[in-house]
Amino acid sequence: MSLAAPFALTLPVQAASLIVTPTNDGTTLVNSILGAGVTLVSGSVIYSGANSAASGTFSGGIAAGVGIPTGILMTTGDAIGAVGPNTVGNYTGSGATTSLEFKFTVDAGNSLFFNYVFASEEYNEFVGSGFNDSFSFLLDGTNIALIPSTSTPVTINNVNLGSNSAFYKNNSPGPFDLQYDGLTTVLTASALNLSAGEHTIKMTISDVGDSAFDSGVFIQGNSFSNNPTPPTGSVPDGGTTLALLGLSLAGLAGLQRKFKA
Repeated sequence: MSLAAPFALTLPVQAASLIVTPTNDGTTLVNSILGAGVTLVSGSVIYSGANSAASGTFSGGIAAGVGIPTGILMTTGDAIGAVGPNTVGNYTGSGATTSLEFKFTVDAGNSLFFNYVFASEEYNEFVGSGFNDSFSFLLDGTNIALIPSTSTPVTINNVNLGSNSAFYKNNSPGPFDLQYDGLTTVLTASALNLSAGEHTIKMTISDVGDSAFDSGVFIQGNSFSNNPTPPTGSVPDGGTTLALLGLSLAGLAGLQRKFKA
């Protein structure tokens, strides 16, 4: 059963603070996030989208509650589906996996940093289930999308109302102007003291268990750099005040069922 068609028509995109411009041009996406101290290797960009509109550039992220102002968005379905408010609890676009891969060079001893936010419609109902959309940032084959000060990957099961909740923001019901039911705080992927020469990064986000319920990862513009880039502005955390309600929603998981798209 496909969930995409009925819900896609209900999005009130005109009034939203988040502005998403879909693009499947990998070079445009890479150039949007590149910052100081790293150089793109010409001809190295490889992009594969869940569909032709699975990724895009965005602005208005601070007002919408993402926590970063501009950048790129990669999703398991439709990038425009991120636009709020959260009026659809199970928004699903067509597709399954989106990836962006490229090579870059740094000087000897340089480090790498970039800011990101992971968000999903699978929050909060499917925490602990087999429906856990995944994403990774593989730097030379090693995932650097980790919970701060740990070696634990950022996933729906690992960052939520009950686990590592300091890094989680509840959007169900929605205090933020986003369609996703939950999202992380702004996190920083990093790698220290890289060797000189070429390195490869592969950014991937995928459906797991079925192809329903979109997830997305926002990457801050110009933050892919040899120095940390602070997010611009700040957003109040609506997760704490809605924690009890969110836990109640999570307890209703047994009453809901996901259908394969």
